[in-house]
Amino acid sequence: MSENKVPSGIDRIVGQRLRWRRRELKLTQEQLGEKLGLTFQQVQKYEKGVNRISAGRLFEMAQVLGITITYFYEGVDDLLEEPGMLSVHEDDHPPSLPVLDGEAMELIKAFQQIGDKSLRRSLLETIRAAAASNEAGTAA
Repeated sequence: MSENKVPSGIDRIVGQRLRWRRRELKLTQEQLGEKLGLTFQQVQKYEKGVNRISAGRLFEMAQVLGITITYFYEGVDDLLEEPGMLSVHEDDHPPSLPVLDGEAMELIKAFQQIGDKSLRRSLLETIRAAAASNEAGTAA
């Protein structure tokens, strides 16, 4: 596979965003596939970031899902601050993305509705501190 065809961290993030929106709309992979003229297996590959999504297909997905293309990229700049999150080479194993349960998806949805960027950053720092504290407590 040529280097420009290798899915990257951003492909996995876009795929995860596709999954979040599909689940938010309570669509199955099969239902979304029907709306896009795809098989559920292809939707699954897009969601996992195994296959890259072309610009035209991404535009079509955004229309079907009732969102703008920018939805797929929201918050990516914050991930760029985490070393190695988006840089994946062909021989590397992809960075593991968290498995999101319903509660985590609700948290993400609510977080994205906060328009104040400084409040969002503050909340994110608080959550990271709580997670680090919890992790330190379980390691003791």
